[in-house]
Amino acid sequence: MATVTLSSSLFSTQKPRTLSFSYGVSSDKLNHTSFSGNFKFGSMKQSRRMRLVPVCRAAASVVFRDLDADDFRHPLDKQNTLLLRAIPGLNDLGRALLGTVTEQIMLLENIGTSVLVSKNQLMTEAAEILNLEAPDLYVRQSPVPNAYTLAISGKKPFVVVHTSLVELLTRKELQAVLAHELGHLKCDHGVWLTFANILTLGAYTIPGIGGMIAQSLEEQLFRWLRAAELTCDRAALLVSQDPKVVISVLMKLAGGCPSLADQLNVDAFLEQARSYDKASSSPVGWYIRNAQTRQLSHPLLVLRAREIDAWSRSQDYASLLKRAMKMNTVHTF
Repeated sequence: MATVTLSSSLFSTQKPRTLSFSYGVSSDKLNHTSFSGNFKFGSMKQSRRMRLVPVCRAAASVVFRDLDADDFRHPLDKQNTLLLRAIPGLNDLGRALLGTVTEQIMLLENIGTSVLVSKNQLMTEAAEILNLEAPDLYVRQSPVPNAYTLAISGKKPFVVVHTSLVELLTRKELQAVLAHELGHLKCDHGVWLTFANILTLGAYTIPGIGGMIAQSLEEQLFRWLRAAELTCDRAALLVSQDPKVVISVLMKLAGGCPSLADQLNVDAFLEQARSYDKASSSPVGWYIRNAQTRQLSHPLLVLRAREIDAWSRSQDYASLLKRAMKMNTVHTF
């Protein structure tokens, strides 16, 4: 049995999740189906049956034809990416540690236990806005709201969305999630994350100093992961063009459920973020805050909400919107 860390599991505030890949797969996991029509997110009933409904909807208002990843990359992401690139031989060593067999296990584990969504409009629109080729999209049965991206060398990247996340979010919110995942692909986060994770796992096997090397890499990796999340929240905003949509996603992930979805208040959640800042501003609060977040793969959700609210008011975001081109096309499936 091999254990491999998933690339870009995006909505947990814990350490990166791991999947144990067993070579013996039960027959029920092999029962997967590809949709031939459009999957309408937000249409899942209590029985969790997936309805295939044709959709005709105007595309988003603007598209970023010449968008580069560094146009929206968070400063902390830029800084920590440079630090990763400065590690000698990281790229080559990561490929060697990953290997084709492990990649194949990761690929088969994910596509063999999920449902392929064909011609999804939300993904197509989001990719067009971000000037990116749309990856494949899979829906996976899980009670834990989550989404993640896998970029495997030589294969088309794909995004996996859990069914509980589909049930929790509106269509606009779900598109923001897909845009967040596309942000990881736009910035090559999935590749760097996979290499760094495998390198850290491999370092633990080196006698004596391996543990210290791995711990140092892990801490640096977590700092980079948290920064990368802030970048991809910006990608979500570029697609939704409404900060309240992105913040609503974060709020629902922090404490939402389908029965309470219409009672959540974005402004109150932002006030909660300001309260957290105030409570952690003292020396003791600063120490507790750092201890709380040091081993997290994701920033706290309230702080992500504060960050995206601030960027939505920034000159950088306003300048990007000025560069955007109108999209007048209508997608039909």
